Amino acid sequence: GDRLKEAQNINKSLSALTDVFVALSKKAAHVPYRNSKLTFLLQPCLSGDGKALVIANISPVESSAHESVCTLRFASMVSSCELGKATKHISTGATTDAPAASSDAAAAATEAP
Repeated sequence: GDRLKEAQNINKSLSALTDVFVALSKKAAHVPYRNSKLTFLLQPCLSGDGKALVIANISPVESSAHESVCTLRFASMVSSCELGKATKHISTGATTDAPAASSDAAAAATEAP
């Protein structure tokens, strides 16, 4: 029951991830990031502002040969994608402590008798 549902959800997410990598490798105008929560959350990493590393784990056991082949095909397809150069985002030195301090001061002023 529960394990089957979990496996179905994992397969659905991996299928959506495959769709994203296929679209990226074909340099498609539309990349389906919103097809799953996984791809939606990975969008900043996969859309050119970040770097992605995929680790494929395969089993040497003969009974897992089919899964290992599928994993290697997926890894091969992913390795053919080029995401572009990662962009480093640096803040300009502005601090965010000032608004918090003023709100703390206002809260302390309203609590004082």
